[in-house]
Amino acid sequence: MLQIGELPREALAELLGRYRTRRIDVPAGASLPGSFWGAPEAGLVGDALYVRADTPVHSALHELCHRICMDEARRQRLDTDAGGSDEEECAVCYLQVLLADHLPGVGRARLLTDMDTWGYSFREGSAAAWLAGDGEEARAWLVRHGLLEVGGRPTWRLR
Repeated sequence: MLQIGELPREALAELLGRYRTRRIDVPAGASLPGSFWGAPEAGLVGDALYVRADTPVHSALHELCHRICMDEARRQRLDTDAGGSDEEECAVCYLQVLLADHLPGVGRARLLTDMDTWGYSFREGSAAAWLAGDGEEARAWLVRHGLLEVGGRPTWRLR
């Protein structure tokens, strides 16, 4: 799986900045504040995304997308568990795939492979099959909430 330390630092920082999210680097071996799954998975507290060099890129994007997709009231009290509905969780997964295309050296195909490797579970059997199938419902959710244009481009807004 592609790790944060393999990306140009400014690439992730720029993407996070578009969503008013700070990157907080944590030293190797240290625990990650706000990590739902535990290290090396990314952590989320308020407007801060906590990562280490060994944090999987898919994990950082997933947590960022939780912050993007939740409403302002939940963002105000965000600490570790993003919560949300099943529909929102699917929208998070869909958006993380789209945002991977905005990180040099990542892209959608690589992220989908890493999601499968990590163990994301979709009834279609793979992340790519889900994206092409039931992912359409997630796409519609993102459009309905103003996070994605009808044509499929991110609006660069928080819900």
